[in-house]
Amino acid sequence: MKIYLGSDHNGFHMKEAVFAYLAKHGYDVEDVGDSELDPADDFPEFAQAAALKILGDENDSRAILLCGGGQGMAMAANRFRGIRASVIWDAYEAKMTRNDNDSNVLCLPSRVLEADEAGWKGIIETWLNTPFAHAVRFKRRNQQLDEL
Repeated sequence: MKIYLGSDHNGFHMKEAVFAYLAKHGYDVEDVGDSELDPADDFPEFAQAAALKILGDENDSRAILLCGGGQGMAMAANRFRGIRASVIWDAYEAKMTRNDNDSNVLCLPSRVLEADEAGWKGIIETWLNTPFAHAVRFKRRNQQLDEL
């Protein structure tokens, strides 16, 4: 599985730590920006970069996006049909968004999680390793999202 990783200035330092963690644990990870800390950057461009990578990849690719609260990244990523971005703050929600919603973009609030390294690692591992349940009702709901 390919993982695209992006952040604005608010999530930049956490993104660097997440990248190092994922690479160390053998995940195929690609940084889609920002490549340097720029206090004037805007989150939509990084959400778009990640969303387009996922949509252009025929394999099971996903993205992890970071900004101050996670909400902006989720709003931007969810503008793309086929993207199911979720703002997650604990491992239980990470499990549920994968199991029920087949989330393909994990949005993390760096203001909340950056100092909690064990917490964000647990969230990421849970999200990456929880399969989609493929229940008929879950598939139907995801299809309805794509038809909006």
